[in-house]
Order: sequence, then C-alpha cells, then structure tokens
Amino acid sequence: MKYGIPPSGAMDQYSYRVGNLLLGNPENSASLEITLHGLKIEALIPVTISITGADLGPYLNGDPAPQWTPLIMKKGEIIHFKQRKKGLRAYLAVKGGFDVPEVLGSRSTFIRGKIGNPISEGEIISIGDFGAIKSIKSLALPKLYIPDLNLHDPIQVIMGPQNEYYTLQGIDTFLNASYKVTSQSDRMAYRTEGPPIEIAKDPGIITEPIPRGAIQVPGDGKPIILLWDAQVTGGYAKIATVISADMDRLGQKMPGDTIHFQQANRDMAIELLFEKKRKIDTIKKLLNYQD
Repeated sequence: MKYGIPPSGAMDQYSYRVGNLLLGNPENSASLEITLHGLKIEALIPVTISITGADLGPYLNGDPAPQWTPLIMKKGEIIHFKQRKKGLRAYLAVKGGFDVPEVLGSRSTFIRGKIGNPISEGEIISIGDFGAIKSIKSLALPKLYIPDLNLHDPIQVIMGPQNEYYTLQGIDTFLNASYKVTSQSDRMAYRTEGPPIEIAKDPGIITEPIPRGAIQVPGDGKPIILLWDAQVTGGYAKIATVISADMDRLGQKMPGDTIHFQQANRDMAIELLFEKKRKIDTIKKLLNYQD
C-alpha cells in the first residue's frame, strides 16, 4: 500500500488459507478465486486439489465433489462448478500451488492495475514448487471449522474516524437500516442502496489512507464499503470500518444481498480476530502441520 497499490488477494482469506493448509502448501500459495458458477478445469496431469469457500456446485466428472478436503483428480478428469448454492466466491487450491508470476512479492491479480491476469478460456496453468509441500494427514475438515456462510448475520463495524461529518440521525440510520449490495459492486468496493445517511457537513476531507473495510459516505448518503482492490487513499469521510474478522463473510456477499451493520468495540474486534487465528492453529494441529 505504501506504493499506492492495494493488497488485492483473496476476498475470503480464511477459506483461501485453509484450502492451502489442507494440501500441505504454504498458506500464501497461489490459488484460484472463482466467482459464481460456470468454470471448468481439466487436469492435464494427476493432481490433488481442495475446494473451499462458497458452494458453487462443484462436480468431478459429473458427480458432486466434496469441499474442505483433499480431492484427487486423475489425468483428463474435469471439475465443473455448475450452480451457485451459497456464497459468491470459492477457492481452488492445488498441491504445489499455481505457478504464476510474482509481482512485488505477490501472485495476486489486480485487474484495474493490470497486475497479473484473470484466467482466459483454454489457458493452461502450471503447478508450482512441490518442494515446499509439508507432510500432513489427509483430512475432511470438521464442520466446526467450516464457515456456515450465514449471510443474514450483521456485519460488525468500529465507528469512525469521522463521525462528526454525520448527524446523530444519520448514525442511527446507518446502524438500524438495511442496505442492499448493488450491481455496481466489485472487488474494489460494494456500493449499497438503502436509506440515505444524513450528513452534517460536506463529506469531502483531505485525502488520507484507507484501511480495508472502510465505509465512505459520499454526498448521496449511500455507504460504499472499500475492499481488497480499493484505492489506498481517499477524500470522503468514513463513518465506520468493518472489523477484520467479518471481512471474509462480507466478501461472500453478492449483488442483491442485504447488509445490516452492527457496532462493535476494539476489544471485541480483536477477540474475534484471535478466535479466527485459533481456528487456523487448531486446523494445523489436526493436520499434524509442523511449521
């Protein structure tokens, strides 16, 4: 971000990380983020994969494919994501990781900045370094460690830092109204539709850094939630910031889904983040994963 480039990467970091851990890969190995259904991938050599995140109806050679567990694909077999059932983004990891170019220490694709590239039809993707794979147990992840993708739960936020730019009525509206994700949303930001937030003064501020999950409110009063591909600075006042622990669930919402915001405090936000870390640590223990 110090170079003016967003972090990009997986919109659901938990699903992405766990997908790699299930295969013995380093957690940050390159995976595919799959948005909605339709993708077909053929194995040109025998490979072991995992599918995590949203349920986009994966099928292996015509049969339903399990998620959150290692899955062997023989040469010539095809994975087809046929129909979205829950969530928006699935993650396909392969043992060894995908071998795509590294830019500024990352293999993420940032489309707007022309860094990396989305997959095109017929493209062949190589597999990376098998030397980095750890010897682990084969595991079907217990249900306790699989996100339920309950998209009706509130998205928790820490208020501020520019609350003085909104009236008390505006803040009350923000915390009690429902907002719908619009079709003008992408990995950069979710634009929302709902009751306008009453603004106390011009929402323009001197440009400053923007954390992931910051919620700007421009002149029309409709919240804009900034995500992993968002600009790194901005000049609109921010009414709140989504807590880190809820960013993964937020990343599984799609146009038409509803968002309710709920105020959290710093201690609660930190505890929820540590809870997610404890889950990752426990998964490593279940896998006999040695750092």
